[in-house]
Amino acid sequence: MAEDEATVNRGDPADEPFPLLIAVTPSPAERIRLAELLDGIAPLLLVSDLDELRRLIAAPQQVATPSEPAPVAALVIDSSRSSARCGEREIDLTRLEHDLLTCLITEPARVWSYAELHRSVWGDEGRERKADVQSLVKRLRRKLHDLGTGATIDVVRGVGLRLTDHQQARVERA
Repeated sequence: MAEDEATVNRGDPADEPFPLLIAVTPSPAERIRLAELLDGIAPLLLVSDLDELRRLIAAPQQVATPSEPAPVAALVIDSSRSSARCGEREIDLTRLEHDLLTCLITEPARVWSYAELHRSVWGDEGRERKADVQSLVKRLRRKLHDLGTGATIDVVRGVGLRLTDHQQARVERA
């Protein structure tokens, strides 16, 4: 039985190039519209800006691994003391800082809108002021940096805020 020449010359499909559509737009609504419009045409990568695209397609950096990896200290929010600690370091949190950080940690994969955070932290409906949240986030970022944790609060452009490096973070309640 003779084998078809196309079958013989065909290698692993994973080694063959394939088309990939990349769309860059800061608008979540536009990304949804593009996904619906281009559904099924080819694999589609949707990003909000060029920096995000660069991070996704950059070649991974080769890091020399030490003989024993250093233990990663977890970010722990102590609700009874209204403090945050990472390893041996501890910082005091105001009620607003505590409530904001607790929101971000309890739903780590979620991107919170400014309005949702304002309602959850301040508890007042209808007064969702973005500046209040931004000011609080600025102070909290500084405290997290001083604490030495890898966790930080990132802006998801056009959507809201989320906590990064949240795998180790947790809230302790007394």
